[in-house]
Amino acid sequence: MAEVEKLTGHLGGVVHGFHPGDVTDDASAAFLRAALAEHRVLVLPNQHMTHEQQAALTKVFGAPMQLPYVTPIESDPNVIAVLKEADERNTGVFGGEWHSDFSFLPNPPAGSVLNAVEIPPFGGDTAWSCQVTAYASLPGHLRDLVDTRSAIHVGKPYGVKFAPPESARANSSVKMSRGDPDADREIAHPSVVTDPETGQRMLFLNPIYTTRFDGMTEEHSRPFLEQIYKHATRPDFSMRHKWSAGDVVIWDNRATLHYATNDYDGYRRLLYRTTYSGAPPR
Repeated sequence: MAEVEKLTGHLGGVVHGFHPGDVTDDASAAFLRAALAEHRVLVLPNQHMTHEQQAALTKVFGAPMQLPYVTPIESDPNVIAVLKEADERNTGVFGGEWHSDFSFLPNPPAGSVLNAVEIPPFGGDTAWSCQVTAYASLPGHLRDLVDTRSAIHVGKPYGVKFAPPESARANSSVKMSRGDPDADREIAHPSVVTDPETGQRMLFLNPIYTTRFDGMTEEHSRPFLEQIYKHATRPDFSMRHKWSAGDVVIWDNRATLHYATNDYDGYRRLLYRTTYSGAPPR
């Protein structure tokens, strides 16, 4: 029977004794859902999953979700190749800032599954930070603010108004659509949302996509958001995973922020990502 080894005080667990074929077993699926609700990030070592096995694992947590703006692999519209080639030097990297995925959508992803295929000999780690703990420990004046105001999210990298300069864009191996005026539309989400399974409250603000608080200007919102992001990404609330080929990581996109490190120029890194949906954040 699979079991979970806790990784840090607030976030993450390594699942031992799990095999790809176990996803067809109802008890194993229920075990994984309960473990994710508790730990928010699950590491499954030495899986070496096929696309079909990864798809089956993703469905354990929710309906597969096809993401906009990022070109999937040819054989499966639900799979993104998170790739940086060895000759891509001095470029940005996909996911290379603290963020949660696609929070500017009316119903952002509930979570994702990342399957490591080719990993550099050093670097390329991914970090996650627990937004449940971040909210619970937020200073009172900031908690009063987030408890009473929604936040505005915009698809900055994909739109026109906030399009990043070429020098700040992610590496070209991940193909993305840009210049879409629809990505500039403002979407409001609660600044604090509730996990429907556990009832826990968590911050739902995004250093990439959140532009301001509802009813406040960007200029007025900025110092408050900067204070919150500094708090929300504290190492105390975080975990960092050093990838090995065959690792599979599942994470809750509502309860965490994550960050892909870009410190492996000269080496190839390839992971396959799938995403699942859930009820809209409330």
